[in-house]
Amino acid sequence: MSPTPLRPGAYAPTMTFFDPNTEELDVPSIRRHVVRLAKAGLVGLVTMGSNGEAVHLTREERMTVTRETRSALDEAGFTNVPVIAGASEQSIRGTIELCKEVAAAGGEYALIVPPSYYRYAVGNDETLYEFFTAVADQSPVPLILYNYPGAVAGIDMDSDLIIRISQHPNIVGTKFTCGNTGKLTRVAAALGALTPPSPLAPAQRAAPTVSKPDAKHPYVAFGGIADFTLQTLVSGGTATLVGTANVLPRLCVRVFTLWSEGRLAEAIELQKQLSVADWILTKAAISGTKSAIQSYYGYGGFPRRPLNRISDAQAQEIAGKLKGFVEMERSLPDVA
Repeated sequence: MSPTPLRPGAYAPTMTFFDPNTEELDVPSIRRHVVRLAKAGLVGLVTMGSNGEAVHLTREERMTVTRETRSALDEAGFTNVPVIAGASEQSIRGTIELCKEVAAAGGEYALIVPPSYYRYAVGNDETLYEFFTAVADQSPVPLILYNYPGAVAGIDMDSDLIIRISQHPNIVGTKFTCGNTGKLTRVAAALGALTPPSPLAPAQRAAPTVSKPDAKHPYVAFGGIADFTLQTLVSGGTATLVGTANVLPRLCVRVFTLWSEGRLAEAIELQKQLSVADWILTKAAISGTKSAIQSYYGYGGFPRRPLNRISDAQAQEIAGKLKGFVEMERSLPDVA
């Protein structure tokens, strides 16, 4: 079966929730969370990314999170919201196995970072090209490249390499958490990335400058941080895939709405607000983001140790800093 198409809009790498005493998976909260995000208008979700604490979970638990996410969305009527799952291992063989597990759990795409444990052996263009294309050859689901230097010992794929790797028909997008909008611009233009409709950018999907043989899906360029959502759109990007959408999904969606309606001045002002909120959550990290969800939505809890559990005073401080942004969030209606 063909996967659910990736659409322009806001996506979130979802948090994984745990029982505060046992640290076992809190499946009801996982299901509640993804339905809340879909109702807010997010057009896709990622399980088992860095925000989802994939490195703290067993492979069986990872499959459970992806399976429960897909099930919760389907039962709530969001069958058109695709589930992407992180599936990164250090070897080609291991990564292919994870991609197969993603498919078995109901995931439709796999998000993959470069291998990095043997940094100086694998951090070169030829080895990375071989890694991604070999995985793509055997993966039952399409792949999305994840360019996140901070998580992979500083490996930062440049636009030439991303474009070259992405000639593979089973590679359908890139997440740019490197924050390099120039790189995003070059890749999006070369591969003819899908773009949201807008009177501000009337030429939708300009012809790619690089041939992509046997392509079954339009290419998707994801901005990886909420503080350059509007810049992603100006650069010809497709979507954002950002942790801030776990807390403020409607605000993330609203930037796309304003862009699509040609209301650039309002989009710029909202982007300024979103950038401030994003920085608060970035500094708060996973523990603080879960705390914000707990403060304002009634679930969230703590990460798995050794990530720290913040104090009540710290939780109140984070909630206080976010109060105005949450009020803006609550002033907007659900989209779905």
